[in-house]
Amino acid sequence: MAKDKRLNAARAAVDSSKSYALADAIVLIKSLAKAKFDETVEMSMNLGIDPRHADQMVRGLTSLPNGTGKTVRVGVFARGPKADEARAAGADVVGADDLAEKIQAGEIEFDRCIATPDMMGVVGRLGKILGPRGLMPNPRLGTVTMDVRGAITAAKAGQVEFRAEKAGIIHAGIGKVSFESDKLLENARALADAIQKAKPTGAKGTYVQRVSISSSMGPGIRVDVSSLGV
Repeated sequence: MAKDKRLNAARAAVDSSKSYALADAIVLIKSLAKAKFDETVEMSMNLGIDPRHADQMVRGLTSLPNGTGKTVRVGVFARGPKADEARAAGADVVGADDLAEKIQAGEIEFDRCIATPDMMGVVGRLGKILGPRGLMPNPRLGTVTMDVRGAITAAKAGQVEFRAEKAGIIHAGIGKVSFESDKLLENARALADAIQKAKPTGAKGTYVQRVSISSSMGPGIRVDVSSLGV
């Protein structure tokens, strides 16, 4: 009951007919976050695309200047010296066929998966498990690479992956409510810029149609698209 009262009070503080400037929306989000944990701030963007068409899919990976505030567990498929490099770089799970067996048994102890190119024969067999979870390594995202150390460092430093859902909407975390407002603003604009740069050739008309931000337990706040700075 207290939770419902809190959410209703937060909703009442938001003018649903208004599009807020991004900076103002962030300040409002922070003021309304009353949960007992450090809520995640998420940005949602409705894009003028149809992801069912290959030439309109929007997907990418970008580094947020102030990190995400989350601890990212990294799993790496590698052998020999590259496996040693992965462990030295701070990977949480490293392996080859043994790691594949654990995943097939339902043991997925990582949030980001990286693989060296020679391991894709092993990883490819896990597509039905890793794919739906958004964990399949992809060379276009920099997660199939010989630069294992660089990929691990980037993942732990605050990279965020974005991918359009069937309705053409992207949801991604931009930090925690405990972040200073200017840091959340920088992160939000960095994500918006990355999504703008990922505009597919098949997209017609208005690309970024609607934007909103919210905290884990708070209401959505509509954002004026022009305030994104992209």
